[in-house]
Amino acid sequence: MLETAPDGSLTVVTDDTFATVVLAADRPVVVDFWADWCPPCRAVSRSLAELAGEFAGRMVVATIDTDANPAATRAYSVMSLPTLLVFRHGEVVGSIVGSRPKHHLRQSLARHLEG
Repeated sequence: MLETAPDGSLTVVTDDTFATVVLAADRPVVVDFWADWCPPCRAVSRSLAELAGEFAGRMVVATIDTDANPAATRAYSVMSLPTLLVFRHGEVVGSIVGSRPKHHLRQSLARHLEG
């Protein structure tokens, strides 16, 4: 069962659900690696929550708390926050490290819908 964020727009992923939700997905998945103590993470998460509706049905927009889920964070060598990783067929096909404006996120993620 997928858990959604309090605002209902993002899929919440944990170490336990990562393989099912992200790696086995039938469409591209962007995973937002974040932490409570990271102010830029909040801005990126807000933008992603807004973009989730635009990409609904074509891309899963997911979020994972790095402090509560260290296994996935280590597995993908996430060293800086926020980090967005884009997965297709279980493989990382793109990444964005650091805070970016919403229009940049939209353009970057839209590229992963093609092909």
